[in-house]
Amino acid sequence: MNLTDKDLIILSEYAISAAEKAGKLISSKIGTEFSVENKEGGDSLASQVVTEVDLQSQNIILETLKPTYELYDLALLAEESEDDNSRFTKDYFWCIDPLDGTLPFVEGKPGFSVSIALVSKSGVPVIGIIYDPVETDLYSSIKGQGAYKNGDRYKIESNSSIFHFMTDRSFTKHELFDECMEELESIIKASGYSELRIIKHGGAAMNACWVMGSAPACYFKFPKKAEGGGSLWDYSATACILTEAGGVATDIYGKQLDLNRSDSTFMNHRGIAYASDSEIHKMITELYSRMRTKHSLI
Repeated sequence: MNLTDKDLIILSEYAISAAEKAGKLISSKIGTEFSVENKEGGDSLASQVVTEVDLQSQNIILETLKPTYELYDLALLAEESEDDNSRFTKDYFWCIDPLDGTLPFVEGKPGFSVSIALVSKSGVPVIGIIYDPVETDLYSSIKGQGAYKNGDRYKIESNSSIFHFMTDRSFTKHELFDECMEELESIIKASGYSELRIIKHGGAAMNACWVMGSAPACYFKFPKKAEGGGSLWDYSATACILTEAGGVATDIYGKQLDLNRSDSTFMNHRGIAYASDSEIHKMITELYSRMRTKHSLI
């Protein structure tokens, strides 16, 4: 089915409603007691933890989006449901993370959000919605129609001498993390920035949103052989939003993100490279290229 601009606007409104409803539920659970369980996932703790709030949030989202499935012939990929592979046969699929950043949520720290995207079968995100329950901020975008924050047009503005690097906790445990940070600091100082600040408590979606709001900034992860490294639902919405806001979102090699990966839902095979502008994006992909050569990385 070929979706028109009008179709995308209607579908975006459904996704915004779903994200806000789920966000309200999540907000009501902050500071309360809830069950926390382990599930099958990648090699990081973040991919193995699930709470009853994740499941409740997903139920709200799926119920809100339900009218769109048949009307627009859409497939579905949601973190807390089994992948039925319909995303390979339908023209578009909803890609949903009902509670991205479960670890900071459990700890009562900022960095969690609701993430909803509509992705084409070719792996291109055409709608991106992120809702931050802590700040009650709504980030939204439609491919080719710009990005918005709380209903206002949103463009990345870089007017600081402080450079921010957003990272997942799992990456801080990488054997080359310290060396990577030393090289990054050297590069940003040579580029005229006064300071490197590292933020490492957020989930993938809020890390990307913070790149937009803390420019100059970047968020990247190296590829790895082990399953993990974030999932399709961690990056689909923000890839659309960041790009529409003027930033760059690719894999670590500078290629299009593989957002409908055929053999897995994990993104470990090619890493990610998010940047607030093209110059910073080039800087971090070249940084990885050098480290890849030096250490025979994948």
